[in-house]
Amino acid sequence: MKTKTQDAKPYHHGNLRDALLAAARRLLETEGHSALSLRKCAAAVGVSATAPQNHFANKTALLTALAAQGYAEMEAYMRRNLSDAANRKTRREAALLGYVAFAQDHPALYELMFARERVSSIDPDLLRSVGKCFVILADIAKDFGHFAGGPAKVDAKQQMFLWSLVHGYAQLLTANRFKKDDMLEASILDIIPELRTDSGH
Repeated sequence: MKTKTQDAKPYHHGNLRDALLAAARRLLETEGHSALSLRKCAAAVGVSATAPQNHFANKTALLTALAAQGYAEMEAYMRRNLSDAANRKTRREAALLGYVAFAQDHPALYELMFARERVSSIDPDLLRSVGKCFVILADIAKDFGHFAGGPAKVDAKQQMFLWSLVHGYAQLLTANRFKKDDMLEASILDIIPELRTDSGH
């Protein structure tokens, strides 16, 4: 007589959570958010329809984990090819180019990361990943532009301006809104002349 352990069907993946996230990522990119479900992800990795509940309580939890993954990847994009000795000008250029490149490479995930109605904005993993990206933003926004007010207000305005600019640019670019030849030839750095002359720190 077989025991329950012997009868149990093992998962086909050493890490079911990662396998489900990978399946969700593929569905998000190929079929869109509306077609994504825990059941479809389970079928894609060859486990029962109830198996995902061991890791994700519902679709929102799955999408939140995807968004956190997206922010972690965007952070890596924003830091890539940087040396420890890079000054702020170099860090700023790398971060802005990386931000835009991430949005271009992963448009569906990028859109999900800012879809507050689809994810849990209080999830600790998501907040941690967002926070790491914001650390980069806060750094590259220093000594940028001319804003009135005390130090705290100036820092806040610089951060808001730079984030609004790069986020808006990335969204317009991924939506193919820049139609003119002169627009298509420009990068995020070309529309902020100060980046070319900032001495950095």
